[in-house]
Amino acid sequence: MRLYRTGKASQLLGISKPTLIRKIKSGEIKAYRVGKEYRVPESEIKRILEGKIPDKVVIYARVSSRDQKEDLERQVEYLKNYSSSRGYQVAKILTDISSGLNENRRGLKQLFKLVESGEVTKVIITYRDRLTRFGFKYLEQYFNSHGVEIEVIFDDEEKTPEKELVEDLLAIITSFAGKLYGARSRKKKRLVEAVKNALRDN
Repeated sequence: MRLYRTGKASQLLGISKPTLIRKIKSGEIKAYRVGKEYRVPESEIKRILEGKIPDKVVIYARVSSRDQKEDLERQVEYLKNYSSSRGYQVAKILTDISSGLNENRRGLKQLFKLVESGEVTKVIITYRDRLTRFGFKYLEQYFNSHGVEIEVIFDDEEKTPEKELVEDLLAIITSFAGKLYGARSRKKKRLVEAVKNALRDN
């Protein structure tokens, strides 16, 4: 009997590794314990994939400012290729050019409507902070309550705690500076650059 590691099994099933482990612990997916790790039998993977309806997904991408528009396009292209490689049906592509602290993003509001209407089964993002800077777990629980999974391609654990702290600090300063001086003002840009330089020097 062939057994797959959780990383490979999650790829074959088209779900994230944390989701797979959660399903194993809940008993939804059968697996064997090997030391501290799980192994999923090939028969279980075949059982799950038989007659499986392709996931209808929403691609969500976000950048903070308009001068990052090329980054936004690359983000969308990567998400499209990722979805295609896993056999997902892309129902909608949503984008925002705004701070992750902004709760009134147009794309984010559309995403909530799609989730609540039951039109999609999965939301694909590159990193957690593309969806929100803070409170990701609350959003994840809410989406799950509507039968929608959030699939994060890149693990935030790859970032050091220091890098995450710096990114969060810059996001907060950028957001408040935009409200104080205007989103495109020179004062805002000078303040953000000054903070970046100060953080870089430390």
